[in-house]
Amino acid sequence: MARDVSGPPLTGKFLDAISGEKTTAALHVARAAVSAGMLLPGQARWRGAGNLFLGVSTAMLHVRHRYGTDGSDQVSVLVQTATGMARLSTRPQTQDALLWYVALQANASYLVSGWMKLLSRSWRDATALSGVMRTATYGHEATYKLAKKHPKAAKCLTHGVLALECLFPVAYLAGGKLARPVIACAGAFHVANGLVMGLGRFVTAFTSMYPMVAYTSTPRTHPSVADRDDRALVAGAALLAGAASVVGVVAVQRRMRTLQGSPRSAFLTTRHRNEIQYERSEGDDPALPVLVFVNGMVSTSEHFTWITEKICRESGYGVVTYARAGYAGSKYRSISSYRLAESVDDLIDLVRGVVPEDREVVLVGHSLGGELARRAAADLGDRLQGIVYLDSSHPDELNRSSQQRSSAEMLVRVMNTMVRSLNAGLGILLSRPAWVGALPANCRNRVFAQYTDARLWEAGRREWAAVEKDFLDFSGKLPAIAAHALVISAQQTVDRDPEQLLMHNELAETHQGEGRHVRSFVLEGADHDSLLTDGRFATEAGRRILAFLDEIQAADSPQVPAVEEMAQ
Repeated sequence: MARDVSGPPLTGKFLDAISGEKTTAALHVARAAVSAGMLLPGQARWRGAGNLFLGVSTAMLHVRHRYGTDGSDQVSVLVQTATGMARLSTRPQTQDALLWYVALQANASYLVSGWMKLLSRSWRDATALSGVMRTATYGHEATYKLAKKHPKAAKCLTHGVLALECLFPVAYLAGGKLARPVIACAGAFHVANGLVMGLGRFVTAFTSMYPMVAYTSTPRTHPSVADRDDRALVAGAALLAGAASVVGVVAVQRRMRTLQGSPRSAFLTTRHRNEIQYERSEGDDPALPVLVFVNGMVSTSEHFTWITEKICRESGYGVVTYARAGYAGSKYRSISSYRLAESVDDLIDLVRGVVPEDREVVLVGHSLGGELARRAAADLGDRLQGIVYLDSSHPDELNRSSQQRSSAEMLVRVMNTMVRSLNAGLGILLSRPAWVGALPANCRNRVFAQYTDARLWEAGRREWAAVEKDFLDFSGKLPAIAAHALVISAQQTVDRDPEQLLMHNELAETHQGEGRHVRSFVLEGADHDSLLTDGRFATEAGRRILAFLDEIQAADSPQVPAVEEMAQ
């Protein structure tokens, strides 16, 4: 069966036809026959047709691969197709262009692989070798034991692989004299991978590109390549320069979209000199409180759009959303080392500077935003009517939850990789995540622009360093908060980590007291992020928030005495 294909119906019909059992069997038989024929001696032009058939049939069989293809399949298609076209062509210039194409692809494959490895800490500190060797899929017990027994040798080997891949184009230096040792090292690398990791197909696939590398790296002073046409190299350089220009333009456009905000955006400078970008809606009823939304780490204020639109549409409450320092159009200007207290101070300054003094405030925080809202409660005092915690962080979670600790380690790796990759201009290669497409259409482009902007991830790294220190140092009980509270937990969060539900219950308990309304519930089906980004879950969360707000307004409103009591 072909895997699901989203596309034109005609494409689906074609893929279904070629992925049938009989068609697949026929293709494999034909491929075996053609491959056997290709082993025969000779230079007949039919060999070019054979190359093309093998390349195209590999691509056709791709729909049968439920888990996709790997690098060896992709290289095989590239080499077979380019070689077939070169053999069928009668023009030497076309043949040279195709050979250059494969050679440049070979250089790019090693360069990209090497520099992406360099972004990983495990490759830089040389723990990658032992890490891979201990896995079930690609591991090798004997090699793992050797790597652990001889760490210095393992480190040299790991860094040697990095050097080989990152510096593969040196094969073209010194008049091509380095081509043979570079090719020999690369071939030995693949043979070792084949023996140890079981990646035998990579040996034949990648070494099939080496003749093109050898041909194009030979200086034209050599008689055998004196007539070689090298215009493909110039064309490749021009394409690379053009691609770099496109990358730069796209990056600038995304940065501008990130910084400019919406037509309703305004700015406030806090006590720490940070310039905070915010959007405000007064609401229809000035007697009602203003809701101030506090986003999580490496998140955006637009994540709340489903909820804020529902509140503005169906009630008279005021709404304020803002970007913390370093996010979106907000500028991080502080001259002191960052601490979480700085973001709390910025939140307090925002409330005092933006919300009219005669109106109360309800803080709505998601993830880390919930913790910042909790810490701001003491300074806001009587102005704070309540806090809404949306799958909130808890200051003791890194001490009590192994799930949170492991997730935090992964988050750090992701943030580091994103910062390096985006600063290197690779943001153009990022595809739009599904959760961005789930947001309201009017904010998707700006959210994706922020997601591909290194500033968001740099701000997240800065915040995480402070979060990790604060949370690991936490001990004792949470202080009581004299305000109403609504605690909403995502079901997938508490199912995966029951300790998180206990901590959410503790957040609710800090608000318990006479005259205070405290409500908790678990939003079925939601995870930590879809609680906001998925319209179904966010709409339900918005409905719960409105019901809670209406309840506490009724509770806090002064009771009008009955006529009989007034008469007495």
